[in-house]
Amino acid sequence: MIRLGLCNELFEGWTFGDVCRTVKALGYDGLEIAPFTLAPLITDVSPSERRTLRAQVEDAGLETIGLHWLLAKTEGFYLTTPDDTVRKRTADYLVALAEATRDLGGSLMVLGSPKQRDLLPGVSYEQACDLAADVFARAMPAIGELGVDLCLEPLAPNDTNFLNTCAQAEAMIARVGHPRFKLHMDVKAQSGETGASVPELIARHARHAGHFHAQDVNLRGPGMGDVDFGPILKALVASGYDRWVSVEVFDYSPGAEATARASIACLQRELAAAYAAVGR
Repeated sequence: MIRLGLCNELFEGWTFGDVCRTVKALGYDGLEIAPFTLAPLITDVSPSERRTLRAQVEDAGLETIGLHWLLAKTEGFYLTTPDDTVRKRTADYLVALAEATRDLGGSLMVLGSPKQRDLLPGVSYEQACDLAADVFARAMPAIGELGVDLCLEPLAPNDTNFLNTCAQAEAMIARVGHPRFKLHMDVKAQSGETGASVPELIARHARHAGHFHAQDVNLRGPGMGDVDFGPILKALVASGYDRWVSVEVFDYSPGAEATARASIACLQRELAAAYAAVGR
């Protein structure tokens, strides 16, 4: 069965413990963590601090889903640079993020990070694919040994000019060929694909997905805009997807609790209808 999680960066200025308790009280089962909410670099979070954070999640009755916004607010990392030193540093940092994911009790990471993968001057799309594949090939064996999935997120053209569609992301995943390198799907991002609706894309690709983010295209939570989540969740259930759906929003102005409450109400209602439709 699909379980519902929430991304922690919504709770700006809150203590981590208060976030955990509130997220659980609102009905979520999991917490997804942006590394920049913990420290400038994940390597700045000591083993003892990781144990404390994990305990706060578990004491609240939640599970750590994993990490997202992996390279946000960092410097010196890049997927598609011709600079081999930078690519190696990026691969090593992805492994460090996976170690933190394991230490925090999580099992997946979402790689979006548009500004660390944009095509650089003089680098073609095909060359960028070679360079990114090199980073992933270096990192995935160690990430896999840590028991972590790396979920690659295709993003809309207004966010990046590299890996914009599920088909492009799946081609990269197939090229690297590691069982823990998986597709990530996202309502806002997939709404930017041309030629197919989000439910149609789910029907085509969700069987390969390791994770799913839910939000409205207005950057607020599910149920807070015009996106109809009924067909989206019906397609997700029909596809056989049975992992996490995390609420990830970008407009925090309605307030953290109001956003979290409206989002889970929408998702719970539409998930119940989706499961009822397939007799579960």
